Amino acid sequence: MLLAFVLNQSRVWLIAHDDYLLTHDQCTRFFALRARRLEGEPMAYLLGEREFMGLMLAVSPAVLIPRPETELLVHTVLQMTQDKLGARILDLGTGSGAIAVALAHQRPDAAVWATDLSEDAMRLARVNAKRHGVTIQWRQGSWFEALTNLELLFDVVVSNPPYIAPTDHHLTQGDLRFEPRSALTDEIDGLSAYRLIAHQSTRFLATGGHLCVEHGFDQASAVAETFRCAGFSDIKTTKDLAGHPRVTSGSYNGACTSILT
Repeated sequence: MLLAFVLNQSRVWLIAHDDYLLTHDQCTRFFALRARRLEGEPMAYLLGEREFMGLMLAVSPAVLIPRPETELLVHTVLQMTQDKLGARILDLGTGSGAIAVALAHQRPDAAVWATDLSEDAMRLARVNAKRHGVTIQWRQGSWFEALTNLELLFDVVVSNPPYIAPTDHHLTQGDLRFEPRSALTDEIDGLSAYRLIAHQSTRFLATGGHLCVEHGFDQASAVAETFRCAGFSDIKTTKDLAGHPRVTSGSYNGACTSILT
């Protein structure tokens, strides 16, 4: 992958040209990237991109690397809005814009909004939207604070917030060592973002609107309880392909029942 990247060629080309001699500059670039990879730096950061929902997205150390598990979150939102023409969708903490761009790409009729506190993340998200020809309304700021003075109610609020507890050993392992810590953990208990989002989203949801979030494999019950306390109903948790509870959604319309699917 690194050699193909340095030469700007495909793997097929590499196989067909196994006698090709690299230039000095190409060797220098390749071995520099190789050294970074041997230190554990994620391939997505070395190559500057990662595929998500069939879309190649630009990434940098300013944002989380899009992951296959998050595709379940996008599919869930698409399913709950399939009969809603012109659905209004808000992506909180958009990062690379993966969720917002994928939703806008799949649903060009939808009005997609996205927020993020990081200026660098917003800049990268705009690049990804432009790359795939989608229109998204961007607002920089912390969660719903970015929507100050916005007179608009949404059909869906979606988010993949920081949910790793600060004491979790995974933060010091693998790719997570290189990703922005603020996008991984709330430095409290891994659940504070859900409490804030659940309670504040009711002010921004249309009648019968939905809140849909990704969470850790062992957080489904806690997130569902947070939704209940905030007044959500029809709470459902969906498992990912590995069989782990990964996405929880709820409607803001009264009493609720929790269902594990």
